[in-house]
Amino acid sequence: MKKAENSVIPAEIVNIVEALEKGGFEAYLVGGCVRDIFLGREPRDWDITTNATPEQIQSLFPKTVYENKFGTVAVINEQTEGETLKAVEVTPYRLESGYSDRRHPDQVKFSKSLEDDLKRRDFTINAIAVNLSKGAIKDITDLFGGFQDIKDKIIRTVGNPADRFNEDALRMMRAVRLAVELRFTCNQDTLTAIQSLNSHIKDVSAERVRDEFTKILLSPNPKTGLEMLHGTGLLQYIIPELELGMGVKQPSAHAFDVWEHLLRTVQHAADKDFSLEMRLAALFHDVGKPNTKGFSHETKQPTFYGHEVVGSRETHKILEKLKFSRGTIEKVTKLVRWHMFFADTATISLSAVRRMIVNVGKENIWDLMNLRACDRIGTGRPKENPYRLRKYKSMIEEALRDPVSVKMLKIDGQKIMEVGKMSPGPKIGVILNALMEEVLDDPKLNTEDYLVQRTKEFLALPEAELRKIAEKGKEKKEQEEQKELGEIRAKHYVS
Repeated sequence: MKKAENSVIPAEIVNIVEALEKGGFEAYLVGGCVRDIFLGREPRDWDITTNATPEQIQSLFPKTVYENKFGTVAVINEQTEGETLKAVEVTPYRLESGYSDRRHPDQVKFSKSLEDDLKRRDFTINAIAVNLSKGAIKDITDLFGGFQDIKDKIIRTVGNPADRFNEDALRMMRAVRLAVELRFTCNQDTLTAIQSLNSHIKDVSAERVRDEFTKILLSPNPKTGLEMLHGTGLLQYIIPELELGMGVKQPSAHAFDVWEHLLRTVQHAADKDFSLEMRLAALFHDVGKPNTKGFSHETKQPTFYGHEVVGSRETHKILEKLKFSRGTIEKVTKLVRWHMFFADTATISLSAVRRMIVNVGKENIWDLMNLRACDRIGTGRPKENPYRLRKYKSMIEEALRDPVSVKMLKIDGQKIMEVGKMSPGPKIGVILNALMEEVLDDPKLNTEDYLVQRTKEFLALPEAELRKIAEKGKEKKEQEEQKELGEIRAKHYVS
């Protein structure tokens, strides 16, 4: 209990609980916030349950929102300086019955019993209630052994698991999600019930499935989560395309079949704490392989020609079906489409690198490189950043940099023609190179006023002298470029 007693409960939460109690009602913290307090985690959300009705709750607070049939009242905290308004959900004790859509109760009745409220909850670790005294935990109500399950790191339903999953089919995915988020295991009865009822997940909206799937991917252990989704039979109804990779052997450079490779790739993305888009790309980058599998009689190895093109189309369909945002779909499919970029670094040209940057977008190019590193680890190779990847990174940085050129000057050919009352001709380029020589020596001189004045002075010089200055500027520009390239290559330890 030490963690709970020493936890810091925000003042706004304490104030709501105290307001309910001063109004003559019971008030308890309940659900995930209590679980997280006992785990020593910072709660993301705070839920309060009470024997007050929604109308009684509203009467105690100046700002509330009540727009649902479940009795939940959002209490809006007063805005403090520098902070935005935040809502805390306060829900009456309630009984629920009838779940015809396998997601929401058909009938809700408010109750005066805390026990009624706790027994309708999903998992024992979420069915612990605590009340407060002076902002600290005073009493703990744990009717279903949730505290022991927290200690034992077990996910177990409140009561019969089949009953809980028939009430809300999304709870089956939530069991997996909580297991991987908290590094818990599901008890066998819970797993068996999921296996027998897994088809009910089809009745849940794509948006809710997407949200739980996203949390699984963003957990520290997406590989375990995906294995659990497969083992319980849920994955076949969510993303069956992934299971097609099971048993699909790859060339000898790969230590694993396509399925295992994808799981290891996304796990490495999680280990690196990469974004959701990166984890999705890691998971789906080779999803097109099962449908492009061939065999080379010459090398005696499997082939997957064009799998990145097929995979990007399949990824688009999967993400669209799960109602991911347009921006997420576009980025992930782009990363999948181009993850097979480049070939031998000895033969690749800088122009090819520039074309790749155009294809994938400047904003995505480094994510593409990170995807390639995850892909490599997913094959079973120990090194994430071998010479070839370092060389790619160096070439990308070279292609992205602003080259040393007269375009850097705060003056252009048009302005020089205006100053000198000249027509287009080679002398303009000579003057630009002469100006570049000065700016490279002293970048502070790169102002329009100074360069206009120097242009007038250069125009007064004999042409031979002007060309000497310009040639020196051209040489200095080339030296500066070589210096920049040398620094980039040294940074990546490549030649």
